Amino acid sequence: MISLVTLVVADYDEAIAFYVDQVGFGLVEDTDQGDGKRWVVVAPPGDGAGLLLARAGGPAQVARVGDQTGGRVGTVAVFEDLYGNRWDLIEPALSAGGDEPVEHPDTELQ
Repeated sequence: MISLVTLVVADYDEAIAFYVDQVGFGLVEDTDQGDGKRWVVVAPPGDGAGLLLARAGGPAQVARVGDQTGGRVGTVAVFEDLYGNRWDLIEPALSAGGDEPVEHPDTELQ
């Protein structure tokens, strides 16, 4: 069983806010490791692999944020109710008074 998948992010707090507030994942762990590094894990409700959010270090990693797999499919998500789950992502932004859905700056809902 896969327990964690690493995702390189630009900023820990921005990534936590996106995955917890917008996607609905839970914050499983956020541990300071010194030197500005943290061990940050978010996971969907229920069983399944979590995401280890790793802040990009250096220009090569920064360049890969949002394109971690070089344009290939890197993650497959299974939804019981695709349209209902998509609405769960969009509705909170609209309820907050936004004109457009809030999306992660490096991805888009399709």
